[in-house]
Amino acid sequence: MRIRIVDAFTDRPFAGNPAGVLLLDAFPGDDRLQNVALEVNHAETAFAHPLPPGGEADWALRWFTPVTEVAMCGHATLATAHVLHSTGAHAGPVRFATLSGVLVATPAEDGSITLDFPTAPLTRVDVPAGVAEALGAEPLTAFDTGPNVGDLLVELADEKTVRGLRPDHRALCAHSARGIIATARAEQPGLGHDFVSRCFFPNVGIDEDPVTGSAHTALAPFWSERLGRTELTGLQASPRSGHVGTELRGERTLLKGRAVTVIEGDLLA
Repeated sequence: MRIRIVDAFTDRPFAGNPAGVLLLDAFPGDDRLQNVALEVNHAETAFAHPLPPGGEADWALRWFTPVTEVAMCGHATLATAHVLHSTGAHAGPVRFATLSGVLVATPAEDGSITLDFPTAPLTRVDVPAGVAEALGAEPLTAFDTGPNVGDLLVELADEKTVRGLRPDHRALCAHSARGIIATARAEQPGLGHDFVSRCFFPNVGIDEDPVTGSAHTALAPFWSERLGRTELTGLQASPRSGHVGTELRGERTLLKGRAVTVIEGDLLA
């Protein structure tokens, strides 16, 4: 079977978030899917197969980190849609049946792809004891992001603080199901982004995720309320970095980005 490595939420190779993508005839056993994801060893590997025509979705889609299956993944969905469109395996909007319901990816003529995801429900919580020490910075506010995302969202003082984080990943494990989203308002919005973030997910085997689409389903409502606009651009300030366009539509959030196929080959095992 063919396997591709795709850099998502970027328009150039070796940036954004890399994902493995495999298009299958059907899903093999979970152990095989997990072993392939471990071998690929990127934040997520996406597995997809076509569904019979006439249903509510066109393709079934699952995502695995090197250690576990996850309920939602934005960048690997973007990467899968990119592969489907660039190879001619699917034309036009594609509907994915996933653990998070039906997710739609719509290509545009400029090469970008827009994902339609559920908006994360935000619930303000007290900053848990130990989070400041684990992050190395004092949060201003903290929010639970609900079951699909499973992160603790924390607002920090400024962009410089977010960029300078050097967290204790082991200590972060105690504070959420998946990990921590750290965010702050952009210091210079004229540079093309309205807010910055970094995402640390040690509970699913990812110390720092390069660019996280699912996190932006929580960042979009958080910053749209504060900035008074429904359309924003987030910069995930990881070492690889990448931009995510967001548009808040009530219970749904649109995520816009680009992707580049970097490696294509055969899975022999």
